[in-house]
Amino acid sequence: MATASSLLSEERFLCCICLDVFTEPVSTPCGHNFCRPCIHKYWDTSDVCQCPFCKRTFSSRPELNVNTTMSELAAEVAKLVQVKVSTSDRELPEGTNVLCDICTGMKEKAVKSCLMCLTSFCVVHLEPHQRVSVLKSHKLIDPVINLDERMCKKHNKITELYCRTDKACICVLCFKSDHKSHNVISLEEEYEAVLAKNDEVMANIHKMIQSRCDKIDAIEKSLDASQKEADEEKEASVQMFTDFIRSIQKSQADVVEVIEERHRAMKQKAEGFLKEMRMEVAELKSRRSQLEQLSRSEDHHCLVQNFSSLCAPSSKDWSNADVYSNLSFNQVRRAMAQVKQAADNILEKVPEIKMKRMREHAVDLTIDPDTAHCSLTISQDRKQVGTAEKQNLPKNPKRFEMYPEVLAKEGFTEGKFYFEVQVKDKSKWTVGVVRESVDRKGDTRLSVSDGYWTIGLNEGKYYGYENLAVILVQLKKLQKVGIFVDYDKGVVSFYDVDSKSHIYSFSGYRFKDKLYPYFCPHYNTDKMNVAPLVITPVPHRLA
Repeated sequence: MATASSLLSEERFLCCICLDVFTEPVSTPCGHNFCRPCIHKYWDTSDVCQCPFCKRTFSSRPELNVNTTMSELAAEVAKLVQVKVSTSDRELPEGTNVLCDICTGMKEKAVKSCLMCLTSFCVVHLEPHQRVSVLKSHKLIDPVINLDERMCKKHNKITELYCRTDKACICVLCFKSDHKSHNVISLEEEYEAVLAKNDEVMANIHKMIQSRCDKIDAIEKSLDASQKEADEEKEASVQMFTDFIRSIQKSQADVVEVIEERHRAMKQKAEGFLKEMRMEVAELKSRRSQLEQLSRSEDHHCLVQNFSSLCAPSSKDWSNADVYSNLSFNQVRRAMAQVKQAADNILEKVPEIKMKRMREHAVDLTIDPDTAHCSLTISQDRKQVGTAEKQNLPKNPKRFEMYPEVLAKEGFTEGKFYFEVQVKDKSKWTVGVVRESVDRKGDTRLSVSDGYWTIGLNEGKYYGYENLAVILVQLKKLQKVGIFVDYDKGVVSFYDVDSKSHIYSFSGYRFKDKLYPYFCPHYNTDKMNVAPLVITPVPHRLA
């Protein structure tokens, strides 16, 4: 007796048009079954009314009614198919989302892709490939997306070969035309060769991973060690400065106490002298009064008797009396000044501290368009300057007319100031400060004697423009330059902001004119000097 599973064999209930389980099954006069929507659509698009399966022709379109029994059986088959599909979904590789290309309506997940048909099939629609002898020879693989990418774009053929010369998948026609003399093998051979190399590649990748993990461990250990060392250094430095401050405070208290003791001793001595001298003054005034009275007396006897005792009073010699006490501690002050200077000199050698102290004198600059050469272009915020086509600008006594130069609007006549200029991506540039009276119309030199304190890049070399240009030793390309000016001391210094290192200094000058920050981006003659010079904001803290 036939079993339920054999009676409900899926292939008996597949529409040969949509290759899916019947929906609304109908039978044609020749006895073949189809989905009613499928057969109607087929006849609607055909000039001849015939059976899609046996090609029997009908004189008129037959009246078709749904086969109730067949419909019920098809519904049962559909349930069985759904169970199979659910089971196959569990067997698919994790993350597979390839859908069946044949399913209409809600698509099921594909279980295989055919490299010959370039189509992915679900469990139901894969059945012909497992039954029909011609289809059994097709190459089936786990479902993949974008099967059309396996087609040769030039010949619309499957890429079955691999060209090792061009490292590309090709079709047979490509091999016969463009790759005839190349090293070509079948795609399967190349696949096997790649698999053979896979272990070696994986081993190399494993080594690379291991070496990088080892390096990460080493860096993390170095970081931990650095953190520990930093904590110890901070603790030691704080303790040293605390002890030093405590020692200075104690020495200060000792010095103050000694000064006060000396003053108290001097005050006590002075008060003793004052008391004794005031007593003598009082006694002398008394004698003077008595002598005045005697001088008015007519009693000769009394005058003679008392005069000798009143005219020669006993008194001290106060001419050498001195209460001055040296309260000066000049030597201590000089010693402390030397200690402070020594500490400052040492700290100045620490780049971060040096940069931090200079940045405390940062100024906010803007470019003065009234001084700009006619070949310069200035950004709207007046922080960038580059070269451009010559412009017709109004005459101005402040404007540079010979070279592409410009000044900042802000000038300085005292104190210290600092600013930073971005010079990256430029092949030529000059920055620094100039005196207000610099010649802006003639052919002047970049020299101290002409009022320029600048450095620059030209033809791949860095220069300090003294009266004769000095070639600077620079190990790496400058990206940003810091300019520090101490007007009162006559010093102009330049620093590499990124490395916080000193580049060059002009010193020993006596400034008299107002000084202005100076910028020269130079012409773009080599087509590599497009970038502008940029006045960048100075951060309050070091990066």
